[in-house]
Amino acid sequence: MKILVINAGSSSLKYQLIDMDNEHVIAKGNCERIGIEGSLITHKTDDGRKVQLESNFPTHTEAFEKLLEVLTTGEGKVIDSIAEISAVGHRVLHGSEVYKESTLITDKVIDDIDSFRELGPLHNPPQAATMRACRKALGESVPMVAVFDTSFHQTMPEKAFMYGIPYEYYEKYSLRKYGFHGTSHRYVSGHYLKITGKKPEGTKVVVCHLGNGSSITAVKDGKCVDTTMGFTPLDGLIMGTRSGAVDPSVVTFMMNKEGFTPDEISSLLNKKSGFLGISGLSSDARDLVNASKEGNKRAKLACDMFRYQIKKYIGSYAAAMGGLDAVLFTGGIGENSDEARAEVCEGLEFLGIELDDAENKNKTGKDHLISKGKTEVWVIPTDEEMTIARDTKELVEKAGK
Repeated sequence: MKILVINAGSSSLKYQLIDMDNEHVIAKGNCERIGIEGSLITHKTDDGRKVQLESNFPTHTEAFEKLLEVLTTGEGKVIDSIAEISAVGHRVLHGSEVYKESTLITDKVIDDIDSFRELGPLHNPPQAATMRACRKALGESVPMVAVFDTSFHQTMPEKAFMYGIPYEYYEKYSLRKYGFHGTSHRYVSGHYLKITGKKPEGTKVVVCHLGNGSSITAVKDGKCVDTTMGFTPLDGLIMGTRSGAVDPSVVTFMMNKEGFTPDEISSLLNKKSGFLGISGLSSDARDLVNASKEGNKRAKLACDMFRYQIKKYIGSYAAAMGGLDAVLFTGGIGENSDEARAEVCEGLEFLGIELDDAENKNKTGKDHLISKGKTEVWVIPTDEEMTIARDTKELVEKAGK
């Protein structure tokens, strides 16, 4: 069974074609700058071929059509026909409170995903549009599955997901904490149990998904009990361009002082804050680390804020769960920055955390234990696409499609 995994962003469309007989990635790529001048597709095959083509992608529909063309023709060809694609798995940002697990896609599911646009304005509309394009290109006989970023966090108790605002707004608008990066948190926490041979029951784990977007999740008995991102991905940690958690009065104060509209303040907090806003230099953590070493104080401040907040959340989630068995690092920063991991874990000896310096600096690119204390610390590369593909295969086979 060959499954096409689709991850549609606001202006991008990432994809992987996976042979599920051996879980081998046949090809992967990215359609970039959709709706923007200078659109292009970058396509890589398992045998080392790379194709990069400039194209015109006014919408996600044209991008999807192009990726099918690249998969089946020309220098990047890996299959003879789109008929070889058995099913398609779609990553979906927001499932509201309606979708608590992955689901087979119907017209109603697509309409629902589109209707959640207020909750995920940048992602849900293009994801719904891509599903419609997929259905048109491949036909209704090819099953599709939606895998929701929010579903893993649906096990949070009310005390964790509710906000201290009048209850009527939860009832009217579903205002609550949803959490994101759920597919990554589910993969990493589940993979930890697999490689250690542990059963979910009784385990208390903190997963740190750290990258340009970052979130931390408390996983108890294999289920999410709390997470840092909230109603939107803006909450929680300081990130590349996102502010992370701020006093709500900061928002109203700035709106009054600067005359910002709601859209303008949203843009400020989502696109001009975080590492970029604090440093005035870059949204990329690697640039900030290099600048810090050269004496840039604001770059160092951004790094310090990030690492302090991670440490704080690990401690608070250990308290919430009543203990801690392991801390799992994943994502671009989590997997690659031994310096960040070391600084985060420093001072957490009271939680049983003690890093093995040599292992922490050992960049294997694979799962590896980097601690020698009672509480385990692991680096586990995430694989959201494989999680989506596995869910798709399971649901399609269960439905007899």
